[in-house]
Amino acid sequence: MTIEQIRELLQNSAKDAADEFKRLFHGRGGLYEGYKHLTIDSIDTILHVSLYFQERGENELIEMLKEFAASSRYKTVVVQRRYIKGAPSEVILGDLGENLFVVENSMKLKLNLLSNQNSFYFPDMKNGRAFVRENAKDKNVLNLFSYTCAFSVAAKLGGARSVVNIDMSKGALSVGRANHHLNDIDTKGVSFLPYNILKSFSRIKKKGLYDLIIIDPPSFQKGSFEATKDYQKIIKKLPEIASQECILLACLNSPDLDSDFLIELIREFAPGFTFIERLENVKEFASQDEERSLKNLVFATKVTSV
Repeated sequence: MTIEQIRELLQNSAKDAADEFKRLFHGRGGLYEGYKHLTIDSIDTILHVSLYFQERGENELIEMLKEFAASSRYKTVVVQRRYIKGAPSEVILGDLGENLFVVENSMKLKLNLLSNQNSFYFPDMKNGRAFVRENAKDKNVLNLFSYTCAFSVAAKLGGARSVVNIDMSKGALSVGRANHHLNDIDTKGVSFLPYNILKSFSRIKKKGLYDLIIIDPPSFQKGSFEATKDYQKIIKKLPEIASQECILLACLNSPDLDSDFLIELIREFAPGFTFIERLENVKEFASQDEERSLKNLVFATKVTSV
C-alpha cells in the first residue's frame, strides 16, 4: 500500500465523519500491508494519528496528513509516537483546546490527547457500551476495572438503578465522575471505589447482588492483573455476587487468548451462566484474524434471556 492510497482511503472514510468519533484507518488489524503500525482517528475537527513503531516513510506520511487536513474539515493534527519511551504526543497542525471530549452515540467522554499513556477512551469498546446501555434499565450494575467509567455512563443513560465502579486508579475514577457530570448524570446511586478487585470481594459483595456485571480487565498489568492466571479468580466469585437473573459482559483484548478461553472458564467456575453471544466488533476495527482482536462475550444465568 502506498501513502497516496492511504490518502484516498482517508478521503472516502472521512466523507461521513461528523462530530462523533470515527476510526478512519485501522492498520493494527493487519489488513493493510506495511501499515500495521498506524491508526488514524477522526474526533470532530481533530485528526489523531498513532504510530506504534517506526517505519521508513514516516516523514512523508506526516506531510500527507497535514496536506489532507488542510484540504478537509480538520483543523488540528495530533501525532502520538508509541514507539518512543513515554509515548509522547505532538500537535503538528493547529491547536488543541481545553476540556476535550469525544462523542459516541451522543454520549460525551473526556479525552486527553496529550497523555503519555491512554487517552481516557477506548474506541473499540463502542459496541460493548451500546450493549450495556440497551440492557441496563432498572438493573444494579457492577463495573469491574472501570477505568474512566464509560460503561457506567452508558448504564445510567440506559436507566440503571445503581452502578458500582471499581478500579485501583483514583485518578481514573476522578475522570469517571467528571464523565457523569459531563452528561448531566446525577451520581446519586453511583459508586466510585478505588479497590484492588482481587483483594476486595467481601466489600464488593456487600454492595450486591448485581443484575448486570461487566468485566473489562487489562490483558496484562504488572502487579495488578494477568488474564491467564487472574481472570478465573474473578469468575469463581460470580456465583456469590450475581442475582438470579444476571447478565455478564466478559471482555478480553489479548491477541493470544481466544473466545474459548473465557467460555471454558465460565463453564468450569460459574456454570450457572450460559454463553449467549459474542458481540460484533466495530466495523472500522476489522481484523485479519478476529480471534486476535477484541472479544466481548455475553453470558446470562439460565433463567435470563438477553
